[in-house]
Amino acid sequence: MSALSEHLQEYLRLRRGLGYELADAAWLLPRFVAYLDANEVEFVTVEAAVDWSLEPPARNGTTVWGRRFMVARGFARYLSGIDPRTEVPPAGLIPIRRRWRPPFIYSDADVVALMDQARRSIPQPLRAATYETLIGLLASTGLRVGEAIRLDRHDID
Repeated sequence: MSALSEHLQEYLRLRRGLGYELADAAWLLPRFVAYLDANEVEFVTVEAAVDWSLEPPARNGTTVWGRRFMVARGFARYLSGIDPRTEVPPAGLIPIRRRWRPPFIYSDADVVALMDQARRSIPQPLRAATYETLIGLLASTGLRVGEAIRLDRHDID
């Protein structure tokens, strides 16, 4: 096991201990360390991080390159406190392009149709009424789903 691999395990253990999920980092960083080991790079450099991030061909508009760069940058920040040779890539060198989708605005007829469908398609009467009420609450108040689900009696005035 290389020194970078050991540092990676320590980094992941530390971040998880701090409560981070590390969904991307947990499966991307071992690949980054393997790339560094395969290319006999002993410490993280800006060039190696960029090369690894852009390595796989991907379609235009993808967020893969930016996400790979972001996790490599986070690992490099950690390593910079351990190995002074580590180069921390500057933020934004490979941007993550987020596609914004315009919201779908439901008409009154759409909301009534959803409520009706909930009532007719759910066989348990209480569950059907719950969904019908939830849809009506969301449509009439502008609450987000999570906010509506977390409502409690003390929230109502």
